[in-house]
Amino acid sequence: MSEAKGVKIEEQAHRILLVDDEEVFRKRLAAALVRRGFAVHEAEDFEAALRALLAHDPEMALIDLRMPGRSGLELVAEAKRLRPAIRIVVLTGYGSIATASQAIKLGAMEYLSKPADVDEILRAFSRDASLGLPSGTEDFVPPSLARVEWEHIQRVLADCGGNISEAARQLNIHRRSLQRKLFKFAPP
Repeated sequence: MSEAKGVKIEEQAHRILLVDDEEVFRKRLAAALVRRGFAVHEAEDFEAALRALLAHDPEMALIDLRMPGRSGLELVAEAKRLRPAIRIVVLTGYGSIATASQAIKLGAMEYLSKPADVDEILRAFSRDASLGLPSGTEDFVPPSLARVEWEHIQRVLADCGGNISEAARQLNIHRRSLQRKLFKFAPP
């Protein structure tokens, strides 16, 4: 048995490096992965991720693209250079086709948009059958356009510290329009 972040972990457990600067999200996702039997090593930025990569030799890495300091794309490239066999899934709240394409070219096997739940992440990793991971729910239903819009608004609002005027400016919509959207319940 070894210990990581105070949690005892079986040596046979799949080792995953979880890199995200959003602490609440990272902790929740780490806890969900631990409950499913993974040995999780957390990092909040490029440098911490490199230390964890070298110290724990994870089989998989879930890497956020947007972090303070060096980017997740740089980390994907460095992780593949140091550990060519590592399976990488990139996760971001600010995705574009260009960054998805770049992440895949650098060695990521999949690119997911936030918020992604544990089942989506495991499905992304399970596309490589050699890992023998549980694939989660097979009947994946993509979110509706209304749901994606709601999640994007919530993300921008959180990034603005709850400031509706600033969020409206960043979303390029009128403040009152944003307020109306916020009064609606989250769509299914």
